Amino acid sequence: MRIGLLTEGGYPYVGGDTGLWCDRLVRGLGQHEFDVYALKGGRRQEDDGWVPIPPQVRRVRTARPWAAGDDGAPLGRRARRRFTEHYGELLGAVCAPQEDAAAEVADRFGNALYSLAELARDTGALIGALRSDHAVTALERACRAPGAPRAAHGARVPDLLAVTDHLARALCPVSLDWYGEDALAAVDLCHATSGGSTALPGLLARHFSGVPLLVTEYGVQLRAHYLALGPDSAAPAVRALLAAFHGRLAGEVYRRAEILTPGSSHARRWQERCGADRARIRTVHPGMDADRFAEVGEAPDRADAGTLVWVGRIEPGRDLVSLLHAFTEVRKEEPHARLRIVGVPVGTEGEAYLAQCRALAAQLFPDEAEGLHAVGDNPVSFTEVGAPEAPTLPDAYAAGAVVVLSSVVEGFPVSLAEAMFCGRATVSTDVGAVVEVIGGTGLVVPPRNPRALAEACVALLRDPERRARLGAAARARALELFGVEQNIAAFHGIYLEIMSHCPVRRVAVDEAGEPLPFAVPAEAHVPGRWTVPTVLRDSPAPVRAGAEGGR
Repeated sequence: MRIGLLTEGGYPYVGGDTGLWCDRLVRGLGQHEFDVYALKGGRRQEDDGWVPIPPQVRRVRTARPWAAGDDGAPLGRRARRRFTEHYGELLGAVCAPQEDAAAEVADRFGNALYSLAELARDTGALIGALRSDHAVTALERACRAPGAPRAAHGARVPDLLAVTDHLARALCPVSLDWYGEDALAAVDLCHATSGGSTALPGLLARHFSGVPLLVTEYGVQLRAHYLALGPDSAAPAVRALLAAFHGRLAGEVYRRAEILTPGSSHARRWQERCGADRARIRTVHPGMDADRFAEVGEAPDRADAGTLVWVGRIEPGRDLVSLLHAFTEVRKEEPHARLRIVGVPVGTEGEAYLAQCRALAAQLFPDEAEGLHAVGDNPVSFTEVGAPEAPTLPDAYAAGAVVVLSSVVEGFPVSLAEAMFCGRATVSTDVGAVVEVIGGTGLVVPPRNPRALAEACVALLRDPERRARLGAAARARALELFGVEQNIAAFHGIYLEIMSHCPVRRVAVDEAGEPLPFAVPAEAHVPGRWTVPTVLRDSPAPVRAGAEGGR
């Protein structure tokens, strides 16, 4: 089977958010071929380069949605008229009154989106048009239309320009040359590693060539956009318009995907609220490398009995401020307790938040000394993986008896699952998929409640037998549910399920032009009512084996 793997800011780049699980998936499914279509996350990621590519990856194609790029040739009068019509229709669906029928608005949005893609195919690109004065004028007209969001009515010129720029980047995939017979039209299945713009090439491949689409969301893209559009991030008009656009795009992705694979029931509920059909959802937990944490998990006695550990990416949503206040209560009950914070700040906001947390720790816990001539030592330490205190990620978890998660916002709590692989007892806030992940193998408290967080930490610090029981149970649960093998097996089955409903109608030939009778997988010929004629391809030209060997 030939899979078109769609990524954004992840695989095959070093350090991408989806890089690890994509690499494990590709390597674990060596019987299939993969073509990777990657939207780059930024210039820094581009400079870092790629991870080693296994031989089953036949090609890698990339694009830059964050760069304006070449505006291309200007549109002619007729093409410009078509663009204004279709883009205006898309924006009209984005700004549609709430009383309009949801299905009708969704159809308007989808039809306008595919019409723009067809126009881009006819003209070569729409990059310049999406950033043009015509696009800004169409947006202003939609904002002033009756029934548009109240916040959008007051949109000023800077707001219109900001929204136009964001939409141009989000709609960048409609202008890509990824949909020909030598690209996504030649794959058997598109697998998008996220929703939103990442899945947009899959939507267009489905529209142009009938290629079935699988969408995996370990963190719901729409939820991430809502969180990013906080009251301090943009003007009300910008937030309202972008929230509406991403909501419409998510709805179209969920309507058209053959199968959706959320990483947790928390993500699944988001998808269902956005219109996803429950019958097409399969929960697949992230596949994590258990062997990496085996040494620590099998030696729980390495832990310092009085140390709490927090591991993760440092940003305001992790609520380290509440953790530090909770630790003041812990120290009242356990004077020798220590807190080790291991993490890297995310962006400039994360760096500012780390500085704030360091200042708060210095204020709450002045350096303590045992005598007049001793050097003081703060019970709270900040470090990163790779530092002498935590040479590796397993070492970071091994340093403490209890691992703490203090977040107010979480999707799938990866650090919590890693702590479970290490056999550590955990104290977590009840957010995102936390309860689903730990399943009774750790303590859970309400978010933004330092007193409850402190009481749970003290309870485990004082009870080593309970810590050992919870840690052992947590490790057993993680090995059963979150290993790489379970993830790979699940996706292998899902690939076969999709192909049984969406058989390939492609004639495969060798270099001499002779048919290859076994080139098309057997599951493509499943007979009977399982076959869905509406998504079959229109018998494209024969595909020569080995013709797409480049990257």
